Amino acid sequence: MTPRIDLTPLPQGDVRLIDSPTAQDLLASTELARLAYVAKDGTPRVLPMLFVWTGEELVLPTFAVSHKVASLRANPAVAVTIDRAGPPPGVLLLRGRVELTEVGGVLPEYARAHERYYGPEQAAAAIAEVDTPDIRMIRIALRPDWVGVIDFQTRFPGGSTADEFAKRGEA
Repeated sequence: MTPRIDLTPLPQGDVRLIDSPTAQDLLASTELARLAYVAKDGTPRVLPMLFVWTGEELVLPTFAVSHKVASLRANPAVAVTIDRAGPPPGVLLLRGRVELTEVGGVLPEYARAHERYYGPEQAAAAIAEVDTPDIRMIRIALRPDWVGVIDFQTRFPGGSTADEFAKRGEA
């Protein structure tokens, strides 16, 4: 068994935070990932997306005709958040550069994501609807090079302590 390391003192940005209970819980959840990127016109975009965590990559499957594909090819730098309102709230923040792989047919991660979010019956229906001979999909894969976690128990916004966070807003 691998010994557990204490992740509490790790600074925001340390990729080892991906192993924290909050991060692992959110990566296994059916919360949507919110993908932030820069569009071709230079303006920011944020899109909610289904995702699959492979243990190394956050995979966001999409269709090749999606507008975001050209933007991500031009500028693969992204930020992602996966969060839940709680209680207690939990936030996983990821940054890095995505790798795009185009394939013919339905991506396995597309099928896995639909099964995880909607169950086998609805996933089968969704896949049958898009599985045509000419379907092209894009596997958007992020291997995070920056990870942040906010759990409002041991990790707070801005790297503050629980006491510092509680005093925010006081005169």
